Amino acid sequence: MASVKNLKKDINYVLGDIIEECYVWELLNPRADNKKAEAIIDEAIASFDSLIAKVNAKKVEDNKAHYKAINKEFEETANALLAKINSL
Repeated sequence: MASVKNLKKDINYVLGDIIEECYVWELLNPRADNKKAEAIIDEAIASFDSLIAKVNAKKVEDNKAHYKAINKEFEETANALLAKINSL
């Protein structure tokens, strides 16, 4: 991980792309039930808020381990959301 700034950008871009992919799916499938896609969008927004709050936490003992854990959680969350999108 190069910097906190880049981690924040990665979180923003990746989760933003996941939300955008849900909107594209909704547009391409107008007759389908959109509740699953909306649930994925809500989960992505909640994950974004949670991850950014953890990145902005100031009182941590070991910064390197803290940011590594956030990065790992971010990757797991993004992969899980992508798997849900692929199953739509």
